[in-house]
Amino acid sequence: QVQLVESGGGLVQAGGSLRLSCAASGFTFRLSAMSWYRQFPGKERELVATIINTGGSTNYADSVKGRFTISRDNAKNTVYLQMNNLKPEDTAVYYCYAKPNGIRAYWGQGTQVTVSS
Repeated sequence: QVQLVESGGGLVQAGGSLRLSCAASGFTFRLSAMSWYRQFPGKERELVATIINTGGSTNYADSVKGRFTISRDNAKNTVYLQMNNLKPEDTAVYYCYAKPNGIRAYWGQGTQVTVSS
């Protein structure tokens, strides 16, 4: 079955960096676009970044442009989110997302990112 397992979250000071990883299995990773979402307490999940299957195109939320970078390694079935210059308002639970074949959406379990001021 499809599994998305995130790692790399934690506590960091404002201005610091973290790198999130999402290990995928159960589907043909190299054919699927991948995304990162985040969820603030009491809010709905919001899209942070998306990368197409080849890695040749990416999109970002305005709030993270220039600070976050999404990338992927199709040989390792892993997608990454490099987060630089983190701000307290980036504090959220971050989720990996995939919708293989455009049929059903899958989410990881989430990883907490906390940025202290």
